[in-house]
Amino acid sequence: MAKSLMLLLALIALCVPASAEEPKVCGAPVALNDGWTVAAQAAVGLDAARLCELDSFIAQWPEANIHAVVVVRNGKLVMERYFAGEDERWGDKLGRVTYGPEVKHDLRSISKSVTSLLVGIARSEGKFPALDSSVFDAFPDYADLRTPEKARITFHDLLTISSGVAWDENRPWTDPRNNEAGMILAADPFRYILSQPVAWPAGTVYAYSGGGTSLLGETLVRSTGRSLRDYARDKLFAPLDVTDFEWLDAGVSRKLGAFGSLRLRPRDAAKLGRLLLTDGQWKGKQVLPSGWAAESIKPRISGEGLYFYGYQWWLGRSFRNGSELTWAAGVGLGGQRLYVVPALDLVVMITAGHYSGALQGVIPAGIFNRIVLPAVKD
Repeated sequence: MAKSLMLLLALIALCVPASAEEPKVCGAPVALNDGWTVAAQAAVGLDAARLCELDSFIAQWPEANIHAVVVVRNGKLVMERYFAGEDERWGDKLGRVTYGPEVKHDLRSISKSVTSLLVGIARSEGKFPALDSSVFDAFPDYADLRTPEKARITFHDLLTISSGVAWDENRPWTDPRNNEAGMILAADPFRYILSQPVAWPAGTVYAYSGGGTSLLGETLVRSTGRSLRDYARDKLFAPLDVTDFEWLDAGVSRKLGAFGSLRLRPRDAAKLGRLLLTDGQWKGKQVLPSGWAAESIKPRISGEGLYFYGYQWWLGRSFRNGSELTWAAGVGLGGQRLYVVPALDLVVMITAGHYSGALQGVIPAGIFNRIVLPAVKD
């Protein structure tokens, strides 16, 4: 009798169709005690198969040197894909680094965008000058450099990289006319910045400048009485459940950093993008003052190429499903990109070590436009 029952059960099993094979998922996130809720890609309307095309896309460029791709949708961490590659820590060679969820990475000029967030926080505390006030009012120790033209430079102009001061960071590092190098090597970087000649009326022409961001950072130090690192830790990173970060001192004088020396884990950097989608809130806490996120990514001046610029954030567009899709981004040398897409409730953080050559812009943009955006199904 028992043998007959077992035979019957075996026959029934043969008649039951096999369940459909589970779709392959690439880069399923790791649950850490860092504030993120993790979710399945399909649960937030992402096509897992499209996201799995990432590796073959990157493989088109043997020298791509992509280190991480992190995707957040609807407030959930749904993808983190890590690689190994040659990298640097603020210019110091690290050799080949194997990246993972708990490994920090240079953000380079995404640091500028973070400095802008700190300006918003300090303003809400009454610890930052009015944005329409003269920058020279906050630097009375450099009054000898003040001219009628320079006195018109406001903090709004610094935030929008339109101070009107002549500044060129595109020349080779060894060229004495490279202003970023000049600033870093100066014994007094703020005197160096403020001594540059005026090329255009303040607020009229976009001209990329780490010098302007450095003045914002020093103003934060002076107005809050805290180092940039300590103020960021207490007012921004701690509320975001970020416990592992570096904001390195830079320059001969060790007084710089706001323009490019922040290091974060990519999944922590994605939290900064999330703030722009939630009116500055994280897990029910108001981290940024209400309204500052919207003010930060409002188009304020024409930037490079087809880009607009807000308060230290790049503003661009992509073509998706036959229409224009706008986004904001933090952009850093080497291929560091933090894309924020309000219409899709989407954040994409990409890190790389391609610090020279045009691919540092091409490959991250391709990952965003040709892999992640097509994977969004709704």
